[in-house]
Amino acid sequence: MENVLRPIYQERASHQNTLGILMVEKEQPVSPVTDNFDVILFIIVRNADEPWYVKHYEYENKKAAMHIVDETLLNTWIETSGYRKVIQWLTDGKIIFDRNEYMADLKEKLHNFPEENRGLRKAIEFAKLIRAYTECKNFYSSGQYLDAYSMMVRSLHYLARLSVIEKGFYPEITVWNQVKKIEPEIYKLYEEFTQSTEPTDKKVQLMLLASEYAINSRAERCAQHLIHIMQTKDTPWSFGELKIHPEIEKYALDLSALLEYLVERKMVKVVNEETKGKYIFHRKYKA
Repeated sequence: MENVLRPIYQERASHQNTLGILMVEKEQPVSPVTDNFDVILFIIVRNADEPWYVKHYEYENKKAAMHIVDETLLNTWIETSGYRKVIQWLTDGKIIFDRNEYMADLKEKLHNFPEENRGLRKAIEFAKLIRAYTECKNFYSSGQYLDAYSMMVRSLHYLARLSVIEKGFYPEITVWNQVKKIEPEIYKLYEEFTQSTEPTDKKVQLMLLASEYAINSRAERCAQHLIHIMQTKDTPWSFGELKIHPEIEKYALDLSALLEYLVERKMVKVVNEETKGKYIFHRKYKA
């Protein structure tokens, strides 16, 4: 297979802005990791005209996909889990071209997942978890039990991804296989919830209680990314200021739910500032 595709990737390797090339081969008859292509050629470049370029090929009754990605976009994907397959491609893929050991260093960095890089990822997954959990509670309280059930499954998925990150690993697509090995308590929660024969409303009710403990016990650690940024200035922050902060904007869509949770937990204080309108205040936040 590599011999057939060699002319394609060698041409790309000759470009000075190409940093590295990986090959990922399909291992199962149905392969979400490769989008069911037989092989993925993943090419990382610097200063690309197009941040993400994709081309499909067919050969010997097989399919191949070539992804050319600018390293700036790749780093964003790694930081935010913007394209989850990429982590698995980088981790499991075979290096077939490496300029100045760029790919080897990147693989090593992903393997180690240093603590200073985990803060943002924990904040992103925790914010998603809070949003999903809050929506689940709202569905449950309004009697929408099937919607509550669906949202609880999503909450448990975010909790699983968060637990993997806390253990120092990047969450893979098959996250429950990881969780079963490294966080069996959370895997057991998921198993009990999905396999229980209790009525749907009862299952959701019990899992809301169990999830609340799991969430609250992680709050201080997982909110540190946001709290640390809020502590960089003495005056309170408006929501708009927080939302556009270069680091926080990566989880801006879930920021409102996260802030309200932290206010309830008394980890963030609400500061009301007067406006021109009588009895109307600007709502600002201080860690």
